[in-house]
Amino acid sequence: MDEIINMIINGQIKPGDRLPAEGELMEMLSVSRPILREALSSLETIGIVKRKTRSGTYVSNKIGSRPFRLMLSLSAEDPETIMETRMSQELGFVTLAAESITDKELDHLKLTIDSMKNGEGEYDELDKEFHRIITATASNSVTSGIIEPLMTFFYKVYYSINKEDRNIEMTIKQHTAIYEALKNHDPFEAHKAMYVHLNHVRKRVLIAKEKQKEDDIHDT
Repeated sequence: MDEIINMIINGQIKPGDRLPAEGELMEMLSVSRPILREALSSLETIGIVKRKTRSGTYVSNKIGSRPFRLMLSLSAEDPETIMETRMSQELGFVTLAAESITDKELDHLKLTIDSMKNGEGEYDELDKEFHRIITATASNSVTSGIIEPLMTFFYKVYYSINKEDRNIEMTIKQHTAIYEALKNHDPFEAHKAMYVHLNHVRKRVLIAKEKQKEDDIHDT
């Protein structure tokens, strides 16, 4: 597996390329057929290669999110780790978005904020859409494979806490600060505003989770 991954990293094989035939690969890697097939099967499981009947094995054009999803699943019951990982990624995304965000994307962001203020639409979906616009603005074929499963895991944790433990008014205020920084194409202010928001969310999630844990202990 490592040898094949190194071939991709070194550019010997490019995304979308068909891998050499089994016999040629066995010779190149100095391995037996069973070992090679086991390696290819494992690489297919994590989305690095795709095997097509009668056509051969191809390197995926876009490396999927499965490797990262597997790592996240190990921390599924650890909301603090999920939150810290989200912060480390999204703080980078928002600074890049400040450089490249379009007027159309800014209008879309503003619409989610206005809808939240006016109680139009589902709050959770509007919150998710606000962050999706920002990450989509700055993501690429590599980072999208990281942020998509990360946000899925985060919202799974977030939706498990009671709505009364969230602060909609504060969220709107913080989203507005992020929007203004992006509108001004100021990466430093965007980073600062996003940190304030995500840190606030992190604290509320952890407090709510601790409260749930205490309630569970009390119930038992």
